[in-house]
Amino acid sequence: MKLALIGASGFVGTQLLKEALHRGHTVTAIVRHPDKITIKDDNLTVKQGDVLNETATAALLTGHDAVISAYNAGWSNPDIYNDFIKGSQAIENAVVNSGVKRLLVVGGAGSLEIAPGKQLVDTPEFPAEWKSGALAARDYLNMLKKNNTLDWTFVSPAIMLHPGERTGKYRIGQDQPVFDVNGKSEISAEDLAVAILDEAEQPKFIKKRFTAAY
Repeated sequence: MKLALIGASGFVGTQLLKEALHRGHTVTAIVRHPDKITIKDDNLTVKQGDVLNETATAALLTGHDAVISAYNAGWSNPDIYNDFIKGSQAIENAVVNSGVKRLLVVGGAGSLEIAPGKQLVDTPEFPAEWKSGALAARDYLNMLKKNNTLDWTFVSPAIMLHPGERTGKYRIGQDQPVFDVNGKSEISAEDLAVAILDEAEQPKFIKKRFTAAY
């Protein structure tokens, strides 16, 4: 496949880039700072891009089979909520204008339901420092649900997402977290990338959200 990967130098984006190249896909990595991409591969093209420039982004995306967005407005950004919404909508518009039909969006776990009608981000235990970003991802998911043009998929990681190893194993859920026998919902960024590339190659959640955990 010919994949466009937005945010390829980030925490999840780096693992997505490695996984996509490992599988032999042709990848265009679109990043703010190309010098952060140190991987050398014949199937990799690195492009500098500003997601807020919808026209330029659409031009970079044209001709790809799918777009994977690992866009993050920056966890230390004091205006992460508004910047995430603005950036995500700009990416969505650029994908529509590029003519690419398939969009996979890496979101957060905050919008997963831990009880009927109750989402993780609304619980008292949810860390305050992550709340604005989680609320942005939740609200953007609700916006994305209104898009009838794209074959979109929204990906929520497990509640605990951490660096680790690639096992190639995971379990899938949709709107509720996936817990293991010890009551933990966790996955490595490496295996989250495996789940996302599996979905890119063999779509099962068109116009839906899914989550992956051990």
